[in-house]
Amino acid sequence: MKNFRVFILILSGFLLVSCATTGDLEDIDVPLADDAFKLYENSQTALRAGNYRSAIEYLEKLDSLYPFGPYSHQAQLSLIFAYYKSSDTASAVSAADRFIRQNPNHPDVDYAYYMKGLTNFNAEVGFFRDMLSAGLHERDAESARKAFADFAELVRKFPNSQYAKDARQRMIFLRNRLADYELHVANYYMKRQAYIAAANRARYVVENYPKTTAVPDALVVMATAYDILNLKELATKARNTLLLNYPERAKQL
Repeated sequence: MKNFRVFILILSGFLLVSCATTGDLEDIDVPLADDAFKLYENSQTALRAGNYRSAIEYLEKLDSLYPFGPYSHQAQLSLIFAYYKSSDTASAVSAADRFIRQNPNHPDVDYAYYMKGLTNFNAEVGFFRDMLSAGLHERDAESARKAFADFAELVRKFPNSQYAKDARQRMIFLRNRLADYELHVANYYMKRQAYIAAANRARYVVENYPKTTAVPDALVVMATAYDILNLKELATKARNTLLLNYPERAKQL
């Protein structure tokens, strides 16, 4: 009888612990697979409607609650796009970097590289900046440099990517943009009578952006600056290069 009482006490204690544990579990809000699907579907509906802020809210919640779920990779890629469409450059680039870092061998990682470049490209030539600020060639070219580097990395790592062709075309534009900026700086130095700096900046254009539209004007800056500095040999070399490659422009010198 004594052993039976001990058994009853142990069993009662076990049941109490079980009930308490069950009660605690019922109070916990455990994410369900259906919830992940709903969040993903809601985010895609918002994206299709152009409601990017709502899409971001759904995708951020999905990414936070289900970082390793079946929708995690697609949610992260969609989040990059949503940030980009919302003109949130910093968040879009950060999200792209995160995806690239965590998923270097993912079949869609080239998209992350492309969107990173496109985000910086959009920051460079965005409509409102283009319309309301100074001429493009007069603005700092930092975003252009970043975009060019991003597209160059995409083309180097994934030459056959479906995004490579567009990236190459944008790189042509960016090369001209970067060359124009360097030429703008060279002309600024000329106006300030800093002729050595002007010649060096113009030479940088010729050496680093040889097929851009800024090259003939850069050669003119070089020839003029070297003349003023009494560096006749360098001035003659710049003029001869201009005459050989851009005879029409040489006549205006």
